[in-house]
Amino acid sequence: MAGDARTSANDPATIARERLRAAMVRLAGGDSGALEEIYTATRVKLFGICFRILGDRKEAEDALQDVYVNLWQRADRYDPTRASPISWLATFARNRAIDRLRTGKVRGGAVPVEEANPLPDQAPLADSLLVDAENAAQIHTCLSALDANTQGHIRGAFFDGYTYAELAEAADVPLGTMKSWIRRGLQKLRACLEASEAS
Repeated sequence: MAGDARTSANDPATIARERLRAAMVRLAGGDSGALEEIYTATRVKLFGICFRILGDRKEAEDALQDVYVNLWQRADRYDPTRASPISWLATFARNRAIDRLRTGKVRGGAVPVEEANPLPDQAPLADSLLVDAENAAQIHTCLSALDANTQGHIRGAFFDGYTYAELAEAADVPLGTMKSWIRRGLQKLRACLEASEAS
């Protein structure tokens, strides 16, 4: 049992989450340097959330900028005892994107406001694969070891903000098939990352 706890504590995702939590606490205390660390660790996931809601890359980029500006002003609202940092930031990003929807100035492609709030986060491993800049290079190395199609689907879902449904439509396959492809690809990616940690 102690071995399991030790393994969990040394797990890259656990370490990254703790670093992010510590950076959030430092930011709340006025450490401006912590903002860059938070940005590096979270920008891909938060951009994906904004993009899924707003349906436009430029709008999503603008919303993402709003997220970090507002985060600087409101970091003291984060309570590490109530939520993981990435869950809190994801909610924060979703709210910023919905605020932009409510202005009514967002271009076509956005979801209706009433559908945006419960919009599922279709990046299920974003929290467990949360990494800092140091580990990002290893993710790309492991990604490049996957076959081109799987690599493209995972990049589309986790780096470019596409939903599984959009990827399935583009590949002309059923949604369930696309989910299976990505799930198998993520299993291989995780195995590669774990092997690199062990070596």
